[in-house]
Amino acid sequence: MVDAARVDCRQCRDAEALSFDFSMAFQPIVDLDSRQPLAHEALVRGPAGEGADWVFARVNPDNRYRFDQACRVKAIELAARLGLPGYLSINFMPNAVYDPAACLRTTLAAADRFGFPTDRIVFEFTEGERVEDLRHLKRIVQHYQSRGFRVALDDFGAGYAGLGLLTELQPDVIKLDMSLIRGLDQDPRRRAIVEHTHALCRSLGI
Repeated sequence: MVDAARVDCRQCRDAEALSFDFSMAFQPIVDLDSRQPLAHEALVRGPAGEGADWVFARVNPDNRYRFDQACRVKAIELAARLGLPGYLSINFMPNAVYDPAACLRTTLAAADRFGFPTDRIVFEFTEGERVEDLRHLKRIVQHYQSRGFRVALDDFGAGYAGLGLLTELQPDVIKLDMSLIRGLDQDPRRRAIVEHTHALCRSLGI
């Protein structure tokens, strides 16, 4: 494992280039009232359309910092080129962010270079990834929010921490895991969970 405390901007910048290429697919997030896309989530894909597993099989502790940065740049570049409307949701790997301020510079530079408004960028992390340092993740979320970015928690209800993450963090958005949504109309237990989660988020300002 790479010791995050010993990695700085120069080491990330000067690291060897990734040995593989990748692209992005953009999944629309639709407003049910207007039936229009509210946002697009950037999902990593192989250069020939291979699934995310093909890409992540090539990510390791030695290249995950560079990969995380490259994903941000690729998502912003392609979204700007396609003229995607609404928010752009970019996944980040909490365990691949050693210093939130330093890692954000690449994102800001890419947004400026490709002319993509920073107020339309949402940083998203998944509950499904085991967080090695919750205090570090809290610093990341707070720093991104202090710079005007929205932060979303994905796959809520199916990961490692559950309500514990809402206790420690204050994401702007949560995205319920599909296991809670699938069959919702026929399952009163799922409906109860979703209804109470919705009420909880309203109380917390999420």
